[in-house]
Amino acid sequence: MPRKSKLSPEDIALFRREAGPVNPMRPGNRADLARKRNIPLPSPRQAHHDQTRDAAEMLDTFEPAAADPGAELSFLRPGVQRSQFRKMRKGHYAIRSELDLHGMNTAEARRQIVAFLQECRRRGERCVRIIHGKGYNSPNQQPILKSKLNMWLRQCDGVLAFCSAPANDGGTGAAYVLLGTL
Repeated sequence: MPRKSKLSPEDIALFRREAGPVNPMRPGNRADLARKRNIPLPSPRQAHHDQTRDAAEMLDTFEPAAADPGAELSFLRPGVQRSQFRKMRKGHYAIRSELDLHGMNTAEARRQIVAFLQECRRRGERCVRIIHGKGYNSPNQQPILKSKLNMWLRQCDGVLAFCSAPANDGGTGAAYVLLGTL
């Protein structure tokens, strides 16, 4: 059944007069959309550049108080379902990627975290683990990276939630991070 046009008959006549005669395409001359599905989507370079710059600027702004080595990390962005958070906390999501920050200084860890999270989101990974350690080898045995990670992850728009991993997966020395899609 043909759709009813919202254009006036005069507009339709004007279009046909300007467009001229139209020849339908032969079936073999059409694009094969099934074949094109394997082609990667274009990447907006400027948006990527802006996100990298914004993330790096956000991560420079605040010095957190040191966290207790045994304290659990926990954050849930408003609008995220608590059931998703509970599943992540219990380890029900498959961990797709992991980043180990052991031995890194704060600046190096920050760069690695930004790059890691952007790459994971680009690949569409939902849940990842970041191992920050408990700080036993840090000055004063304070978990510097754990404290910074707690602040940095809260500032990243792509992070929906995070929490300390279960004891069998790193405990308070690692964090599960739930990522949003791009």
